[in-house]
Amino acid sequence: MRGASMAPTLRGGDRLLVLHSARVVPGRVVVARLPDGTLAVKRAVERRTTAGGSPGWWLLSDDPSVGVDSRHRGPVAEDQVLAVALCRVWPRPCLLRAGAGPDAAASRAL
Repeated sequence: MRGASMAPTLRGGDRLLVLHSARVVPGRVVVARLPDGTLAVKRAVERRTTAGGSPGWWLLSDDPSVGVDSRHRGPVAEDQVLAVALCRVWPRPCLLRAGAGPDAAASRAL
């Protein structure tokens, strides 16, 4: 991943193990294509309806002062949430738990 929007949970250069068939639940870190076409790693916060009326997800950065998320681009269509991040595999391996961002226990060392 690149950028600092998911700090302190993730940092630029982190490598993630993702599962494309995983069920998205609030609090999970996901890989999604934002409405402007950008591929991003964000935290799924809650289910929402997109402007077109289809089911979607409200996705946020763990660091709200950095990056672009649903506050800027709106809800992301459910079919554009491409994968759930299970763990960081490099450089500091850890499981990524469902949480509410940096204020919750979102990760645990392996």
